[in-house]
Order: sequence, then C-alpha cells, then structure tokens
Amino acid sequence: MMSTMTFSTAVGRFRILALAEAISWAGLLLGMFFKYVVVQNEIGVKIFGPLHGFVFVAFILVTLMTKDPLKWDVRTLVLGLLSSIPPFGTVIFERWAAKTGRLDEPAAEQV
Repeated sequence: MMSTMTFSTAVGRFRILALAEAISWAGLLLGMFFKYVVVQNEIGVKIFGPLHGFVFVAFILVTLMTKDPLKWDVRTLVLGLLSSIPPFGTVIFERWAAKTGRLDEPAAEQV
C-alpha cells in the first residue's frame, strides 16, 4: 500500500525529508554554479547553504527515527544515512526502499 506524503506517519516523514534533501542539494549546487561560474555572486550559496544544512540534519534524524517503526535492519539504516551524502542519493534510496518493501508499514500487531 502506497503511503501518502504526510508528516503523520514515519513513511510520510521519511519521504518528505528525502525529497526536501534532494531539492535543497539542487538549490545548493545551483547556487555554487552561479557563485563560481556565472556571476561570482554568493547569494545562492548564502540562501541554500544553511537551508540544505538544516534539511540534511532533519533527514538524518528522521532516518534514525524510521528504523524502528519500519523494522529496518542495520544495513538498510546505514544505506539510508549514507544516501544523504551524494546529491540526490536520498531520492534514489527512497525509490529503492519503496520498491523492495522497506517503506511498507508493518501490520498492527494483534492484542
């Protein structure tokens, strides 16, 4: 079952932050391109640098908080954390995790 992108579930929080991290990477890369190649103006880096830093930390925290609810093993957790390093790695990891069932919410346990 496909989870909607909402902050009310662990999957939703993870998906939103994975996308936000990739978008903030794109903004930072664009800002660096303009700073070093086009106009030697730092405004893009000054805006997207701190934004990307904040989203990066939020993604790391959400990934750590996603491990238990989704019953990820250590390998999946480490891959999720490492996906934050290369540009757009979080989206690649999110798609892989969805395709392999790692973003499926576990069924509620019977009492």
